[in-house]
Amino acid sequence: MSVVYLILGFVLLVVGGEYLVRSSVALSFKLNISKFVIGMTVVSFATSAPELLVSLQAAFNGSPAIAINNVVGSNIANIGLVLGITAMVGSISVDRSFYKMNWPVMMVFSMVLFYFLYNDNKLVYWEGIILFSGLLIFLFALIRGQKSSADSEDVDINLAQVSNFKMALWLSIGAAALYFGSEWLVRGATEIATQLGVSEAVIGVTMIAIGTSVPELAASVIAAAKQEKAISLGNLIGSNIFNIGSVLGLTSIIKTIPINEPMILSRDIFWMLIFAGIILPLALIPKRHEINKIKGFLLVLGYGTFVFLAFFTG
Repeated sequence: MSVVYLILGFVLLVVGGEYLVRSSVALSFKLNISKFVIGMTVVSFATSAPELLVSLQAAFNGSPAIAINNVVGSNIANIGLVLGITAMVGSISVDRSFYKMNWPVMMVFSMVLFYFLYNDNKLVYWEGIILFSGLLIFLFALIRGQKSSADSEDVDINLAQVSNFKMALWLSIGAAALYFGSEWLVRGATEIATQLGVSEAVIGVTMIAIGTSVPELAASVIAAAKQEKAISLGNLIGSNIFNIGSVLGLTSIIKTIPINEPMILSRDIFWMLIFAGIILPLALIPKRHEINKIKGFLLVLGYGTFVFLAFFTG
């Protein structure tokens, strides 16, 4: 049954990613804002929903520490696995906003999270308020500084004619498919990992993190295949920011998140910072402003190394 959940979950996530991309591009036309901003907001929030749901549920069930494992592992997977595979599908162009705002903001959120956790081995409510407030400020600045959608790459012009009802229907189908797909994929992956005798901490930072990152993978690969490169990169960076600002921010406001697994601070958090930081040199060297297939392969190889070490040293 575990394998059935795994397969059904993946299928639903692919379907959800397809409808999410359609609705988000249509929304960019309706609101006359750039696809990059849509990717950083609507798509990022929807694909971060699994992490938020898992973390909030864990907090209410008395296991808030799962949120840390989930978010740290998911942020690593978003860059190493999702961005890597997406770049292998098709090279991703990097625009100015990545260097001027989006990458720096992701690094600031990552470093602030590192400081909060390393300071006292927990994330308390006032730190959650700071993280969530920072997310709101970022979104406000992002929307204020957005470009016209006319500056974006060409997309299917037919999406500009989509009715509000159809757009809302697509968004609802996508969100529902992502939710149930993530639930089933996580269940199947967790059962399989448990049968293999792997610790809960390792499951959280690898299996569950991969499961909740599959929506980003589905949405980004489909967007890349359709040449929606702005959404692909924007979705991933936005998702990492959302994971820290909203998932950990809201969860810690509800209940203090303790560090129960020492490997989070001694290993995993550093992997998250390395993957977040390495995007900049990859975007600049050797070919500037592009994450190509070779760079994507290196990211996936690096992620494979992380998972191997997590399983065999955790």
